[in-house]
Amino acid sequence: MRRVALFGIACVFALSACTEPTGGGIEIIDVSGPLDASALDFVSDSIEGAAAIGQEIAVVQLNSKAVLDREAFERLTGLIETPPLPVAVWVGPSPAHAYGAAARLTELASHSAIAPPDSVLGHFAPAILGEDPGRTGEEVIAADTGLDLQPALRQYLQDLNGETFETSDGPVTVGTIEEISGGVTTKQTTLRKPDLGTRFFRLAITPEAAFFFVVIGLTIAVFEFYALGPGVAAGVAAISLIVGGWGLVTLPTNWWALALILLGFLVLVTAHQTGGIFALTLVGAAILQVAGMSLIDGGGQIDPRWWLVLPSVFGVLFFFLLAMPTVQRARLSTETIGRDGLVGETGIALVEFDPDGLVEVRGARWRGTAHREAGIAVGDAVEVVGVDGLYLEVERSDTVRET
Repeated sequence: MRRVALFGIACVFALSACTEPTGGGIEIIDVSGPLDASALDFVSDSIEGAAAIGQEIAVVQLNSKAVLDREAFERLTGLIETPPLPVAVWVGPSPAHAYGAAARLTELASHSAIAPPDSVLGHFAPAILGEDPGRTGEEVIAADTGLDLQPALRQYLQDLNGETFETSDGPVTVGTIEEISGGVTTKQTTLRKPDLGTRFFRLAITPEAAFFFVVIGLTIAVFEFYALGPGVAAGVAAISLIVGGWGLVTLPTNWWALALILLGFLVLVTAHQTGGIFALTLVGAAILQVAGMSLIDGGGQIDPRWWLVLPSVFGVLFFFLLAMPTVQRARLSTETIGRDGLVGETGIALVEFDPDGLVEVRGARWRGTAHREAGIAVGDAVEVVGVDGLYLEVERSDTVRET
C-alpha cells in the first residue's frame, strides 16, 4: 500500500509538471467581475510571469463592469502600454462588458477584440469607481466599438498569427499556430485564473453579494445569541461578516446605508423579542431592502439591483418568522429543558417587562411574559410559574415568596 501511495504521489507531481508552461506558448489571463487591487495585480503578475518563462503572447480575457483601485490599475496600464511580451485584450465571451477604466485597456493594447453580438463597452465615467466623479449610461455595442469582432477566443488566437506587437524590446511578430499532421492548430495555451484565496475574498466584490454576506452574518449571529451557545454558528457568522466586510471596504460603500442595515436588524430583533409583531417585522424587512439598494454607490456601472437584493431580505424574514420560533419551540419540548423542568426555576430579567420581555434561566435566554402590574425591571430576580406557548410566565421572586 505504501508503494502504491508513493507511486500515486509521484504521478500527481509528474502530471503537475506536465501542465506547467515551458515557454513558447500562449498565456490566457481570465479575469472577470469588478477589478479590485487583487484582480488587477493578478493580471499584472501573470503578464510578467508569462514574459519570464518566454511565452509567445499573453491574451487578457476581460469581462468587467468596474475598476476599483487606481494604483494597481496604473501598474497594469504601464505593462500593457509597454509590455515585456506581446499582449492582446479580448472582451468576451459574449455577453461581456468593459466599463469605466476597463474599457481603456482595449485602447492601450496593440491588438484588441470583442465578442459579438451582445458584448459592450461603455459607462466610461467614473473611470475608477469611488474616486472619479461623473456618471454616464452610454454603451457601445460590439459592432460599433471599432474593435475586431471575434466571437471565439480560439479563432482570435489563430487570427493573431503573424501580427506585429509593440513591446518594451521593440516590435515583435508573433506566431500563434503550429503545423500538425493534416493541418495547423494553435500553440499550447495556458489558462490563468486568480488563486483560491483571491477568489474567496472576491466573493463579496459585487453590491448584492456584499449585502448578502453582511445580512446573513448578522442573522446567524442573532440566531447564535437566542438559540445556541458558542459554536459552529458563531464561526459561520464570523466568516460571513469577514467576507462581507472585505466587500464593503473594497467597494464604494455608503456607510449611512450600513447604519440602516443595523437599524433594520434592531427593529427585527425588537419585533421578535416583543412577541413577533408581524407589522414591525415587515418594517424591519423594508428597511433592509432600502439599505441593500443604497449600500454601494455603483456609479451606473455596478448599481445594486433590487431583484437581487430581495432574496437576501426574504432569507432574513424566513429566519425571524419561522426559524427562530421553531428552534425555541424545539428547545422548550426537550427533556433537558422541558416544561416541567422550567417551572419553579429562577432567573434574571434582561429587559423591562411591558408586559413581555426577556429572561435568562439556566444560562439560556427565553421570552417571558408577566402581569402588567408585576413591575419587573432589568436585573430583577424572577421565577418561572408557568409556560404559555413560546413564553415563560414569570413573576418577581419576592412576589412569589410572599404568596
